[in-house]
Amino acid sequence: MTARNRQGWGLRATLVAAVLAALAGCARREGPEPARRDIDCMARAMYFESIRSSRDGLIAVGSVVMNRVRSGDFPETVCGVVGQKNQFAPGVMTRAMDERSAPMVREAAASVLRGERHPLIGNAQFFHAISYRANYNNMHYTVSAGGNAFYEKRRPENVTQPYPLPLIEGLTGS
Repeated sequence: MTARNRQGWGLRATLVAAVLAALAGCARREGPEPARRDIDCMARAMYFESIRSSRDGLIAVGSVVMNRVRSGDFPETVCGVVGQKNQFAPGVMTRAMDERSAPMVREAAASVLRGERHPLIGNAQFFHAISYRANYNNMHYTVSAGGNAFYEKRRPENVTQPYPLPLIEGLTGS
């Protein structure tokens, strides 16, 4: 095999790997229907924390929940994370949701549980209202959406975005 043939083979292998990775990502978003209890817990967090102002805000809150589930620093289940004391809005697990907006919120919750994430959330596991001004030096902001500013906790010397970003909307599907 000539050097040129090896180069072409390597390029083809790289392209095949990229296509397979893209297809795997699609399969994740269209995965099996999540459990009803997980949808309810996720929808509650999204509903009470996102101010229901945008789909991007809903998906960003859901992305934070999923980042916490996979982190090892929080409970291992969606309901465990959402129900954890002093982490989400008071009454998040017991208050009634407005039935008019509940279907849209449940659809977004199911989408997050099937794999959709806010494209700019990164590894953020925390958020606060965008109007809140925290006085900590370990908050690295990744995105602001739906009235909230989302951030990662980092060592102060690794924070490159110490202030909330301007609101950005329209990045998630419908």
